[in-house]
Amino acid sequence: MGCGAGKALPGAPRKGYVSVVQSLVAFGKAHHDGDRGPKKCGDAQRDPRFSTGVKNQQPPSKTPRDGRAPERVATYKDKFDPRVTARYDIKALIGRGSFSRVVRAEHRATRQPFAIKMMEVEAAEGREVCAAELAVLQRVSHANVIQLVEVLQVPQRVYMVLELATGGELLERVISRGHFTERDATQALRMALAGVGYLHNLGIAHRDLKPENLLYYHPGADSRLLVTDFGLATSVADAGVADGPWSLRTTCGTAEYVAPEVLLLGPCSCAVDMWALGVIAYIVLSGSMPFEDESRTRLYRSIIRGRYNFLREPWSSVSNLAKDFIQHLLVLDPAARLTAEQAIHHPWVVTMAASSSMRNLHRSISQNLRQRASRTSSRCPSSAASSGDAGSARLGRMMPLHLD
Repeated sequence: MGCGAGKALPGAPRKGYVSVVQSLVAFGKAHHDGDRGPKKCGDAQRDPRFSTGVKNQQPPSKTPRDGRAPERVATYKDKFDPRVTARYDIKALIGRGSFSRVVRAEHRATRQPFAIKMMEVEAAEGREVCAAELAVLQRVSHANVIQLVEVLQVPQRVYMVLELATGGELLERVISRGHFTERDATQALRMALAGVGYLHNLGIAHRDLKPENLLYYHPGADSRLLVTDFGLATSVADAGVADGPWSLRTTCGTAEYVAPEVLLLGPCSCAVDMWALGVIAYIVLSGSMPFEDESRTRLYRSIIRGRYNFLREPWSSVSNLAKDFIQHLLVLDPAARLTAEQAIHHPWVVTMAASSSMRNLHRSISQNLRQRASRTSSRCPSSAASSGDAGSARLGRMMPLHLD
């Protein structure tokens, strides 16, 4: 559950975020510059900084979770800098990534719960991911986007204190409800569209939207939905418009959600997020994927050709307006795809499926999710072992994607 408003935590002004990103770049240059030598690199690292500048001091953050059971707190406390543990009480490990660990923590003075993402920045790739994520998080402040609270930099690590989302992933909520209709789907998608539209207006493309990155703030029925995980986000503001194209250096994303223009190595824009939202809408309403194949090559070809259908259950019980919404997002031409602003004003979303059947789709959705999890488990037992449930079987990120 989220906390009520508390006293603002002490810290430096928002401009401190910029200096953290700049120091990451400096750290990388010093670390690899033989002329400067290791001594200067060490000197540059001895100036840790706290930075607070977020208006919303509510409970904490996105927790990249891989379904693993929480490890003993003592194992991880000694990995945290004393300046962090003096300020926060580390409670439990709740997620991990290639260059990060996420823990649930409690501010010692206010007792507010938060998530702390510890990023390893000694390696160049770790620094790049951290700098990219910070560059986005320091700019955003929206009810449907995860909020950065403060940052602490120490040698070789950066600690990001974030809102703690305790309500679970989007599909977990769908499964746990026991009753799910098109109206419920529009409620979730409206919040996702609000967050994504806000990002696009800032010239930010998320590039890895999927149900696992849409988290509920608290378990209550009135919880807001948060867009989280900005490790692959990029700014397209340099193009002059929010949805202007950027030049692709590396393809990235999650296979089943990636837009065709990404696979084709063409110019990309914020429209890649709208394609992903079309895939998410399809999953939320059916529990199945519009594009899925054991062969990555066949999967990518299906995406590039836009081959999907509404044949499986429960599509016979889903309204034509809902299908129209999806069809206007899963459009091969990015320019013809609905923008976030247009999508949130689509009749199906605006009316909250008022003219749609109120049939409970839960049974079919849950059954399809279980079948998909079973298929994933049989193909990759180790992946299934780390998966939380039928609704959160993870397929991972791919950088780069290849068409064989």
